[in-house]
Amino acid sequence: MRSYRVLQVGLGVALVAGAISVATAADMPSSDKDMVLIPKGEFTMGSNEHSDETKHQVVLDAYMIDKFEASNRRYKEFMKATGHPAPAYWDDPRLSKAYQPVVGVSWTDASTFCKWEGKRLPTEAEWERAAKGPQGDNHYPWGHTLDPKKANYGQNIGRTTPVDSYPEGVSGFGVYNMAGNVFEWVEDWYDLKYYKESPALNPPGAEKGYNFANQGPVRVLRGGSWLAPATSLHTSHRFWNQPENNSYGVGLGFRCAKSVQQASDDAMQAGRDAFIQALIAMGVEKHVDAMAFIEKALAAEPGNKEYLATLDLINKSMKKK
Repeated sequence: MRSYRVLQVGLGVALVAGAISVATAADMPSSDKDMVLIPKGEFTMGSNEHSDETKHQVVLDAYMIDKFEASNRRYKEFMKATGHPAPAYWDDPRLSKAYQPVVGVSWTDASTFCKWEGKRLPTEAEWERAAKGPQGDNHYPWGHTLDPKKANYGQNIGRTTPVDSYPEGVSGFGVYNMAGNVFEWVEDWYDLKYYKESPALNPPGAEKGYNFANQGPVRVLRGGSWLAPATSLHTSHRFWNQPENNSYGVGLGFRCAKSVQQASDDAMQAGRDAFIQALIAMGVEKHVDAMAFIEKALAAEPGNKEYLATLDLINKSMKKK
């Protein structure tokens, strides 16, 4: 088991002139640095395990998903910034270390956090594709055979583990703990018949949820947990809960996602902000700072003529000194 460390994704996505260009992680918004780009593609959604998991082919546009489950450290920053109340079990010593996943959250808590980070909850289809990997049909994130050394489940550990635990169990896309540790909220309402009628392209989820035990409609949970049995670990397993109910609290967390176009818009805005900073630095003749800012702007939008012209001006100013 390893202690958590910050891992940066080497590639950011910026949509420039209708094509995808590459930016370094240092130029991405800070909340995007631990996200994984899932390219546009087709996969087999569902399995033969349960009747609500009818196999069907799905095509998803490119998107980004958090490499790790949301941690207590990130959630603490969110609470401090927004005044959002602490979730259940916040002070439980088994579960409260900084780099353990936050637990005891409702669907609304999870959705509100993701919006605060400029993201959203993944759809059920996005979550499953990220878990199944590039091959598109893995029964477990790492392959087709259950391996207790690759996931935290069945009370084998007796608590949650850090969000970067079990590196040998990552999915083919490099996403951690898609089996075990905590159940994860996704965007969708749960409908046990939805897979038989869902669209093949970017399925948005059911319009309304199954009214479980006459207690109200339910949202989908994915991924199993440290408490749940091995039968909950396969990549197509569907579970559910009322959005405001955290009755599975000690094993209930989430991760966030973001559409590529949204990520592109954020990166371009960051570039624009850097360009303004470059102009300010030029105004006070801080040419080294101006150069650093304009290079950041160009990393986000390499072909921007205004940025290139400003780079030329900064270079000329530096040569005069």
